[in-house]
Amino acid sequence: MTSIFRTAMGDAFDRLHPRLQRRFSVGLASGEACTGRGVMHRIWHGPAFVKPFLALGATRNILLPRAGRDVPFVIENVPYTDTFGRETVSFVRTFDLPGRPRRFDAQMVLGPRGDRILDYLGTHQHLASELHFSAEPDGSLLVRSGEHRFREGPVDVRVPELIGATAEVRESYDDAADRFRIRVRVANRRFGPLFGYEGTFTATYTDLRTCGVRPGLRPVREEARA
Repeated sequence: MTSIFRTAMGDAFDRLHPRLQRRFSVGLASGEACTGRGVMHRIWHGPAFVKPFLALGATRNILLPRAGRDVPFVIENVPYTDTFGRETVSFVRTFDLPGRPRRFDAQMVLGPRGDRILDYLGTHQHLASELHFSAEPDGSLLVRSGEHRFREGPVDVRVPELIGATAEVRESYDDAADRFRIRVRVANRRFGPLFGYEGTFTATYTDLRTCGVRPGLRPVREEARA
């Protein structure tokens, strides 16, 4: 057995920086969870009209309603088996913004063809995105989103490009600083940059038999449709 990320990337996984390989080997096979702790040096928003949508998404732990600088954050990558028997890895980010902490929740599973990751967003997994992972020449990881779908009850529709957005995530390891670097940019094809953040963090690994899956980490509702 291997991690869902190694399976999706194939031989390209071996071109990642060794620290990234370790981090994205988290899974049921490794028996490890990973916790990242660091600082988002910048959380930014696009035009003013974006803010109401960010605030709406924040009610279900999707995106962040506030901008900020030097914001402490934690990311929890914990593998578990979901209600439908799929290996899942949490990507739950908690940002210590002024006023109260804010969460941005995602749960990742391997796509049915094994060549991509499905990213279920929020507390109720109403939004799902295809993610395509690739290794850059410098050993960093590039993740680009593909099709987005909205699902609620019998509704299962593709989100049109006009109102949807494309996410690009770059994660690398800085040997000199001995820290991971993360940069996220979400943009709309017509309206341009909408939201993003960039920062650095360190990672620690915990035996699943010791830490388990803490209460509140899993979503309220899980979506079966891939």
